Amino acid sequence: MLLTLLLSLVLIAALCILIYAAVGLIQNRKLFTTAPKDIQAAARDHPERFPGARILGWKLAVICIALMIGAFVYGGYDGIQRGFSLRQHFIRFLIMLYLWKAFDIICLDWFLLTKTRFFQHFYPETEGCAGYHSFGFNRKGQTIRIIVFPFVAALMAWITVWIAG
Repeated sequence: MLLTLLLSLVLIAALCILIYAAVGLIQNRKLFTTAPKDIQAAARDHPERFPGARILGWKLAVICIALMIGAFVYGGYDGIQRGFSLRQHFIRFLIMLYLWKAFDIICLDWFLLTKTRFFQHFYPETEGCAGYHSFGFNRKGQTIRIIVFPFVAALMAWITVWIAG
């Protein structure tokens, strides 16, 4: 269980760094697809904050995505080494996905978006957008992910057990 929590923390840390890389370094409004619609409309592309910022941002983004994938792969590998059953793999992956989603909803959608000025710092033109005060703007998408996660966890568990032979 401790490893499952640690791997979940890796997912969360990678997500935080990925958000910073996308918003603070890459600064391409095309990456704002999960933001409220009015913020997406108000955001503009910005020049690089410093030479090489976009390249650094993309490198960080790739590393973060690799860390996220790696957390699940290592979770499966460790489960194989410990002789986990399909059910145990499923539970591990489901816990990881739901902790990741809980962090996303509470810390990113609620706290970062509605309580801090993180996005306005990098995109000052979005100042005053109503989307910064609309927690739950992506309720439908989040609900769909929460419903789909058990199926994703089951698929990952099945693949892991299948690979283990």
